[in-house]
Amino acid sequence: MENFLQHEHLELTEELWQGRFQKHNMEVRAVSKSVRVSPRKIRLVADVIRRLPVDEALGALSLLKKRGSDSLEKTLKSAIANATNNANLKREDLVIKSIDVLDAPSLKRYHPSTKGRAHPYKRKGSHVIIVLEDGKKEEISQEEKVKEDK
Repeated sequence: MENFLQHEHLELTEELWQGRFQKHNMEVRAVSKSVRVSPRKIRLVADVIRRLPVDEALGALSLLKKRGSDSLEKTLKSAIANATNNANLKREDLVIKSIDVLDAPSLKRYHPSTKGRAHPYKRKGSHVIIVLEDGKKEEISQEEKVKEDK
């Protein structure tokens, strides 16, 4: 019984080694926490660059004159650096898979008013999560598909 299982395992590893199975796209992420820009302002910019290639997104961020564009650009550059240095991916193939903008804890502040009163307000912050993926499609060749069908 052991020899059979070992033999089956060897065949499976040989097929993986020869690249007969489709490779999954690798994902890389970068996170910026407690960014002192309102999530609503960052989401305006995030909707513009979502699902774009990385170079186009950086070009768009440099042209946008919105308050959230600076923090998104910084986080996107960090994700690109993670992908190229840690995961050994090519910059040309990277595509933004998702951008999540979450609420950070807000700071409670007070605005002085007349007659010694104080009006409270909240300084909102956000957490930004950018996920990049390798946009290059790797497919199984036609000959290998025929072999798998048999």
